[in-house]
Amino acid sequence: ARFSFTVLPPWYRTIWAYIAYLLAGVLLVIGIVKWYTRRLEKEKIRLEKIVQDRTKEVVKQKNQIEQQRDEIAKKNRDITDSIEYASKIQNAVLPDPEITEEILPEHFIFFRPRDIVSGDFYWIGQKNDILIVIAADCTGHGVPGAFMSMLGVSLLNEIVNKHEVSKASQILTELRAEVKRTLRQTGEEGEAKDGMDIALTMVDLKKKQLQYAGAYNPLFLYRNGQLVEYKADRMPIGIYIKEKPEFTNNVIDLQKGDTFYLFSDGFQDQFGGERGDKFKVKRLKEVLGEIQDNSMAEQKEILEKTYDEWKGD
Repeated sequence: ARFSFTVLPPWYRTIWAYIAYLLAGVLLVIGIVKWYTRRLEKEKIRLEKIVQDRTKEVVKQKNQIEQQRDEIAKKNRDITDSIEYASKIQNAVLPDPEITEEILPEHFIFFRPRDIVSGDFYWIGQKNDILIVIAADCTGHGVPGAFMSMLGVSLLNEIVNKHEVSKASQILTELRAEVKRTLRQTGEEGEAKDGMDIALTMVDLKKKQLQYAGAYNPLFLYRNGQLVEYKADRMPIGIYIKEKPEFTNNVIDLQKGDTFYLFSDGFQDQFGGERGDKFKVKRLKEVLGEIQDNSMAEQKEILEKTYDEWKGD
Protein backbone atom coordinates (compact mmCIF):
# COMPACT_ATOMS: atom_id res chain seq x y z
CA ALA A 1 0.00 0.00 0.00
CA ARG A 2 1.22 3.49 -0.72
CA PHE A 3 0.21 6.75 1.03
CA SER A 4 1.37 10.21 -0.10
CA PHE A 5 1.18 13.34 2.03
CA THR A 6 2.72 16.86 2.26
CA VAL A 7 3.88 18.42 5.54
CA LEU A 8 2.81 22.07 5.53
CA PRO A 9 5.11 24.63 7.20
CA PRO A 10 3.84 26.53 10.24
CA TRP A 11 2.03 29.78 9.49
CA TYR A 12 4.94 31.99 10.50
CA ARG A 13 7.05 30.39 7.79
CA THR A 14 4.54 30.80 5.02
CA ILE A 15 4.97 33.12 2.09
CA TRP A 16 2.26 35.33 3.45
CA ALA A 17 4.07 35.55 6.75
CA TYR A 18 7.27 36.64 4.97
CA ILE A 19 5.33 39.25 3.00
CA ALA A 20 3.82 40.47 6.23
CA TYR A 21 7.30 40.62 7.80
CA LEU A 22 8.56 42.66 4.86
CA LEU A 23 5.61 45.06 5.00
CA ALA A 24 6.01 45.42 8.77
CA GLY A 25 9.75 46.18 8.33
CA VAL A 26 9.03 48.78 5.66
CA LEU A 27 6.34 50.37 7.81
CA LEU A 28 8.70 50.34 10.82
CA VAL A 29 11.44 52.09 8.84
CA ILE A 30 8.94 54.63 7.51
CA GLY A 31 7.67 55.19 11.04
CA ILE A 32 11.17 55.62 12.45
CA VAL A 33 12.10 58.05 9.64
CA LYS A 34 8.90 60.05 10.18
CA TRP A 35 9.42 60.07 13.94
CA TYR A 36 13.04 61.19 13.56
CA THR A 37 12.07 63.80 10.94
CA ARG A 38 9.35 65.09 13.22
CA ARG A 39 11.82 65.22 16.12
CA LEU A 40 14.33 67.14 13.96
CA GLU A 41 11.63 69.59 12.90
CA LYS A 42 10.69 70.16 16.54
CA GLU A 43 14.36 70.60 17.45
CA LYS A 44 14.78 72.99 14.51
CA ILE A 45 11.80 75.02 15.67
CA ARG A 46 13.17 75.05 19.22
CA LEU A 47 16.62 76.13 18.01
CA GLU A 48 15.15 78.80 15.73
CA LYS A 49 13.23 80.18 18.69
CA ILE A 50 16.43 80.18 20.78
CA VAL A 51 18.29 81.94 17.95
CA GLN A 52 15.51 84.49 17.63
CA ASP A 53 15.51 85.10 21.37
CA ARG A 54 19.31 85.36 21.46
CA THR A 55 19.29 87.62 18.39
CA LYS A 56 16.77 89.89 20.08
CA GLU A 57 18.94 89.87 23.21
CA VAL A 58 22.10 90.62 21.20
CA VAL A 59 20.36 93.40 19.30
CA LYS A 60 19.06 94.79 22.57
CA GLN A 61 22.53 94.61 24.13
CA LYS A 62 24.03 96.16 20.99
CA ASN A 63 21.54 99.00 21.16
CA GLN A 64 22.31 99.45 24.86
CA ILE A 65 26.07 99.41 24.14
CA GLU A 66 25.63 101.92 21.31
CA GLN A 67 23.51 104.09 23.59
CA GLN A 68 26.10 103.83 26.37
CA ARG A 69 28.88 104.51 23.85
CA ASP A 70 27.07 107.60 22.60
CA GLU A 71 26.49 108.74 26.19
CA ILE A 72 30.16 108.17 27.07
CA ALA A 73 31.27 109.95 23.89
CA LYS A 74 29.01 112.89 24.73
CA LYS A 75 30.33 113.00 28.30
CA ASN A 76 33.89 112.81 26.97
CA ARG A 77 33.18 115.66 24.57
CA ASP A 78 31.66 117.70 27.38
CA ILE A 79 34.62 116.96 29.68
CA THR A 80 37.15 117.71 26.91
CA ASP A 81 35.35 120.94 26.03
CA SER A 82 35.37 121.93 29.70
CA ILE A 83 39.07 121.12 30.06
CA GLU A 84 39.91 123.01 26.85
CA TYR A 85 38.00 126.01 28.18
CA ALA A 86 39.85 125.62 31.49
CA SER A 87 43.07 125.66 29.47
CA LYS A 88 42.11 129.06 28.08
CA ILE A 89 41.52 130.32 31.61
CA GLN A 90 44.84 128.88 32.77
CA ASN A 91 46.69 130.48 29.86
CA ALA A 92 44.97 133.78 30.64
CA VAL A 93 46.45 133.87 34.16
CA LEU A 94 49.96 133.09 32.91
CA PRO A 95 52.18 136.12 32.25
CA ASP A 96 51.22 138.22 29.24
CA PRO A 97 53.89 137.68 26.53
CA GLU A 98 53.96 141.37 25.57
CA ILE A 99 54.48 142.53 29.17
CA THR A 100 57.04 139.77 29.73
CA GLU A 101 58.95 140.82 26.62
CA GLU A 102 58.90 144.41 27.80
CA ILE A 103 60.32 143.77 31.28
CA LEU A 104 62.59 140.87 30.27
CA PRO A 105 63.70 141.27 26.62
CA GLU A 106 66.34 138.52 26.59
CA HIS A 107 64.45 135.37 27.57
CA PHE A 108 62.58 132.35 26.28
CA ILE A 109 59.82 130.18 27.74
CA PHE A 110 59.54 126.53 26.71
CA PHE A 111 56.09 125.46 27.93
CA ARG A 112 54.76 122.12 26.67
CA PRO A 113 51.94 120.73 28.89
CA ARG A 114 51.61 116.94 28.87
CA ASP A 115 47.81 117.23 29.05
CA ILE A 116 45.42 119.94 27.87
CA VAL A 117 45.85 121.77 31.16
CA SER A 118 49.16 121.88 32.96
CA GLY A 119 50.39 121.08 36.44
CA ASP A 120 53.43 123.30 35.78
CA PHE A 121 53.28 127.07 35.60
CA TYR A 122 55.55 130.09 35.37
CA TRP A 123 55.16 133.51 36.93
CA ILE A 124 56.91 136.73 35.95
CA GLY A 125 56.35 140.13 37.54
CA GLN A 126 58.03 143.38 38.41
CA LYS A 127 57.66 145.46 41.54
CA ASN A 128 59.57 148.74 41.50
CA ASP A 129 63.14 147.77 40.52
CA ILE A 130 62.71 144.13 41.52
CA LEU A 131 62.06 141.54 38.81
CA ILE A 132 60.62 138.21 39.99
CA VAL A 133 60.74 135.07 37.83
CA ILE A 134 59.32 131.72 38.94
CA ALA A 135 59.06 128.21 37.48
CA ALA A 136 56.84 125.82 39.43
CA ASP A 137 55.86 122.16 39.27
CA CYS A 138 52.64 121.24 41.09
CA THR A 139 51.57 117.86 42.44
CA GLY A 140 49.86 115.79 39.78
CA HIS A 141 49.16 116.29 36.08
CA GLY A 142 46.10 117.39 34.17
CA VAL A 143 43.13 118.78 36.07
CA PRO A 144 44.44 118.21 39.67
CA GLY A 145 47.76 119.82 38.77
CA ALA A 146 45.98 122.68 37.01
CA PHE A 147 43.94 123.40 40.16
CA MET A 148 47.17 123.58 42.16
CA SER A 149 48.78 125.83 39.56
CA MET A 150 45.83 128.24 39.69
CA LEU A 151 46.12 128.27 43.47
CA GLY A 152 49.86 128.94 43.19
CA VAL A 153 49.38 131.85 40.78
CA SER A 154 46.67 133.36 42.96
CA LEU A 155 48.75 133.12 46.15
CA LEU A 156 51.85 134.53 44.45
CA ASN A 157 49.86 137.51 43.17
CA GLU A 158 48.65 138.17 46.70
CA ILE A 159 52.06 137.72 48.37
CA VAL A 160 54.08 139.76 45.88
CA ASN A 161 51.60 142.51 45.11
CA LYS A 162 50.07 143.05 48.56
CA HIS A 163 53.08 142.52 50.81
CA GLU A 164 56.54 143.98 51.09
CA VAL A 165 59.04 141.28 50.16
CA SER A 166 62.80 141.75 50.23
CA LYS A 167 64.05 138.17 50.03
CA ALA A 168 63.38 135.33 47.63
CA SER A 169 63.26 132.87 50.53
CA GLN A 170 60.63 135.04 52.23
CA ILE A 171 58.25 134.59 49.28
CA LEU A 172 58.65 130.81 49.37
CA THR A 173 58.20 130.63 53.13
CA GLU A 174 55.01 132.73 52.96
CA LEU A 175 53.77 130.74 49.96
CA ARG A 176 54.28 127.49 51.87
CA ALA A 177 52.32 128.83 54.84
CA GLU A 178 49.48 129.95 52.56
CA VAL A 179 49.33 126.63 50.72
CA LYS A 180 49.16 124.73 54.01
CA ARG A 181 46.48 127.09 55.32
CA THR A 182 44.41 126.95 52.12
CA LEU A 183 44.59 123.16 51.81
CA ARG A 184 44.14 122.75 55.59
CA GLN A 185 47.33 120.74 55.91
CA THR A 186 48.14 120.01 59.54
CA GLY A 187 50.16 116.82 59.17
CA GLU A 188 47.34 114.49 60.24
CA GLU A 189 46.99 111.04 58.71
CA GLY A 190 44.88 110.82 55.54
CA GLU A 191 44.86 114.51 54.62
CA ALA A 192 45.99 115.83 51.22
CA LYS A 193 49.75 116.10 50.77
CA ASP A 194 49.50 118.27 47.65
CA GLY A 195 52.04 120.99 47.06
CA MET A 196 54.54 122.26 44.53
CA ASP A 197 58.24 122.45 43.71
CA ILE A 198 59.53 125.90 42.78
CA ALA A 199 62.60 127.74 41.57
CA LEU A 200 62.24 131.45 42.39
CA THR A 201 64.53 134.34 41.50
CA MET A 202 64.44 138.03 42.44
CA VAL A 203 66.58 140.36 40.33
CA ASP A 204 67.47 143.78 41.73
CA LEU A 205 67.95 145.80 38.55
CA LYS A 206 69.68 148.66 40.41
CA LYS A 207 72.11 146.61 42.45
CA LYS A 208 72.65 144.08 39.64
CA GLN A 209 72.05 141.33 42.13
CA LEU A 210 70.01 138.14 41.97
CA GLN A 211 68.45 136.20 44.82
CA TYR A 212 67.43 132.58 44.42
CA ALA A 213 65.40 130.27 46.63
CA GLY A 214 64.23 126.82 45.62
CA ALA A 215 61.95 124.03 46.76
CA TYR A 216 63.47 120.95 45.08
CA ASN A 217 63.98 122.83 41.77
CA PRO A 218 67.54 124.16 41.27
CA LEU A 219 68.90 127.18 39.42
CA PHE A 220 71.48 126.88 36.62
CA LEU A 221 73.86 129.79 35.99
CA TYR A 222 76.12 129.73 32.95
CA ARG A 223 78.95 132.24 33.27
CA ASN A 224 81.59 132.37 30.56
CA GLY A 225 80.34 129.01 29.32
CA GLN A 226 80.76 127.32 32.74
CA LEU A 227 77.86 125.92 34.74
CA VAL A 228 77.27 126.95 38.34
CA GLU A 229 74.41 125.02 39.92
CA TYR A 230 72.56 126.39 42.93
CA LYS A 231 70.89 123.56 44.82
CA ALA A 232 67.34 123.82 46.12
CA ASP A 233 66.13 122.97 49.61
CA ARG A 234 64.89 119.38 49.85
CA MET A 235 61.40 120.32 50.95
CA PRO A 236 58.28 121.24 48.95
CA ILE A 237 55.81 124.09 49.10
CA GLY A 238 53.33 122.23 51.27
CA ILE A 239 53.22 120.04 54.35
CA TYR A 240 56.49 118.24 55.06
CA ILE A 241 57.63 116.48 58.24
CA LYS A 242 61.28 117.57 58.04
CA GLU A 243 60.67 121.13 56.88
CA LYS A 244 62.96 123.94 57.98
CA PRO A 245 61.55 127.23 59.31
CA GLU A 246 62.76 129.11 56.22
CA PHE A 247 64.09 128.38 52.75
CA THR A 248 67.73 129.12 51.92
CA ASN A 249 68.33 132.51 50.30
CA ASN A 250 71.17 132.56 47.75
CA VAL A 251 72.55 135.97 46.71
CA ILE A 252 74.43 136.23 43.40
CA ASP A 253 76.23 139.30 42.06
CA LEU A 254 75.44 139.54 38.38
CA GLN A 255 77.92 139.89 35.56
CA LYS A 256 77.30 140.86 31.96
CA GLY A 257 76.51 137.78 29.89
CA ASP A 258 75.21 135.65 32.78
CA THR A 259 72.47 133.25 31.68
CA PHE A 260 70.03 131.66 34.13
CA TYR A 261 67.66 128.73 33.69
CA LEU A 262 64.64 127.84 35.84
CA PHE A 263 62.68 124.69 35.08
CA SER A 264 60.40 121.94 36.36
CA ASP A 265 61.38 118.28 35.98
CA GLY A 266 59.42 117.82 32.77
CA PHE A 267 62.26 118.11 30.27
CA GLN A 268 64.74 115.91 32.11
CA ASP A 269 62.09 113.28 32.92
CA GLN A 270 60.90 112.95 29.31
CA PHE A 271 61.17 109.35 28.11
CA GLY A 272 62.60 108.69 24.67
CA GLY A 273 65.79 107.94 22.82
CA GLU A 274 66.71 104.52 21.43
CA ARG A 275 66.07 102.70 24.72
CA GLY A 276 63.14 104.70 26.09
CA ASP A 277 65.20 106.24 28.91
CA LYS A 278 64.69 109.56 30.66
CA PHE A 279 66.51 112.55 29.20
CA LYS A 280 68.11 113.19 32.63
CA VAL A 281 69.72 116.29 34.14
CA LYS A 282 73.23 115.44 32.95
CA ARG A 283 72.18 115.50 29.30
CA LEU A 284 70.21 118.72 29.88
CA LYS A 285 73.32 120.40 31.31
CA GLU A 286 75.34 119.32 28.28
CA VAL A 287 72.76 120.70 25.84
CA LEU A 288 72.50 124.01 27.70
CA GLY A 289 76.30 124.27 27.78
CA GLU A 290 76.52 123.76 24.01
CA ILE A 291 74.04 126.52 23.14
CA GLN A 292 75.47 129.36 25.24
CA ASP A 293 76.69 131.28 22.19
CA ASN A 294 73.21 131.30 20.67
CA SER A 295 70.51 133.93 21.19
CA MET A 296 67.55 133.20 23.46
CA ALA A 297 65.25 132.58 20.47
CA GLU A 298 67.78 130.18 18.93
CA GLN A 299 68.25 128.41 22.26
CA LYS A 300 64.51 127.79 22.52
CA GLU A 301 64.42 126.47 18.97
CA ILE A 302 67.32 124.08 19.68
CA LEU A 303 65.72 122.85 22.91
CA GLU A 304 62.39 122.26 21.18
CA LYS A 305 64.11 120.30 18.41
CA THR A 306 66.15 118.30 20.96
CA TYR A 307 62.99 117.54 22.96
CA ASP A 308 60.97 116.41 19.94
CA GLU A 309 63.79 114.24 18.57
CA TRP A 310 64.29 112.63 21.98
CA LYS A 311 60.57 112.03 22.49
CA GLY A 312 60.13 110.53 19.02
CA ASP A 313 56.80 108.77 18.53
